[in-house]
Amino acid sequence: MIPAIQAQHITFGYRRDRPVLRDVCFEVPPGDFLAVAGPNGAGKSTLLDLLAGLRQPQSGEILLADRNLRSCSVAQIARRVAVVRQEFIPAFGFTVEETVLMARTLHYGRWGFESPADRQLVRRALELTETTAFATRGLGSLSAGERQRVFIARGLAQDTPILLLDEPTSFLDLKHQVRIYDLLKSIQQEKGTTIVAITHDLNLAAQYCDETLLLSPGGSSAAPGPHFRIGKTSEVLTPEAVERAFEIRLFSGMVGRARFLFPLGRKAQDSDRPDPPA
Repeated sequence: MIPAIQAQHITFGYRRDRPVLRDVCFEVPPGDFLAVAGPNGAGKSTLLDLLAGLRQPQSGEILLADRNLRSCSVAQIARRVAVVRQEFIPAFGFTVEETVLMARTLHYGRWGFESPADRQLVRRALELTETTAFATRGLGSLSAGERQRVFIARGLAQDTPILLLDEPTSFLDLKHQVRIYDLLKSIQQEKGTTIVAITHDLNLAAQYCDETLLLSPGGSSAAPGPHFRIGKTSEVLTPEAVERAFEIRLFSGMVGRARFLFPLGRKAQDSDRPDPPA
């Protein structure tokens, strides 16, 4: 089976002497749900830009199925890959429905207008993300969490085989964090969509993601070699690996078949020590 995404020895840096990503290799099978985790500065958002064709690696290749991303036009990429960024404040007065409908632009007919099928996809995306109730409201009138759900709806309306998300639960309350991951999992299972999600929430990744790519800062000439681990989420997000990548102490425990990880602050760590003598 040909992987949906292949990253072959990817190196990229904003300065050539300081690569953010160095010799990163991984494959994402069709219909897989991959989490990309790691501390700030590890290159997670940079990797997303590379997978979306917004940046070109300084060395190495990225393939969508068996086609080199460098050879694909913007339109060809957009028909295969939808990208959901972190929430931003819109500069124009578009409504929620208009914002989601923009995802269908590439599919408009010869006269440049949306079809009933486009409208149906938009309505369905609004329903799935629970944003139908404010479809006619201006995007700028929404809360940060509501806008985030709208942008996820726009990604769903694009109706691509690959969905890339940068912190999809940013700004969302606990209820909507779980509902968004429930939604993504159902889309993966029902439609066979390949999903790659950058996340700082390792506990949601443990519950929903089939595999995890754990990135660590590094890759300089002083510390050469790959700084990543990839594999089944349960095998990658071990307490030891996460403590090493994030340079923290953790408390870990099992709930059902998933391992949950909680960072320990100084006060929690000090509580493990015996009380000083009276």
